[in-house]
Amino acid sequence: MVKHVILWTLKDEFSEEEKKDIVAGIKEGLEGLAGKIPGLVEIKVNTGRLASSNADVMLDSTFESEEALKAYATHPEHVAVADGKVRPFTAIRSCLDFEI
Repeated sequence: MVKHVILWTLKDEFSEEEKKDIVAGIKEGLEGLAGKIPGLVEIKVNTGRLASSNADVMLDSTFESEEALKAYATHPEHVAVADGKVRPFTAIRSCLDFEI
């Protein structure tokens, strides 16, 4: 099994209200991939950050294997969410993938 954890920081140009809508869209889009991508075991988007945080959104996902993670990266449904709900709004992306 492989964990795929992403932290995103949204662009500064958005108001707090816009950021709330963007974060909700990211959560809905990514969590909506559950059951649609082979090898994706679990996917959760954490949005309830504390004031001490320096990121806005966290993706916590689990895959059957590293190969499943690689397939997810190019899966059309994932790419559509990433291109439509994530990439246009994020300034910083940090990723950690590891075996569990």
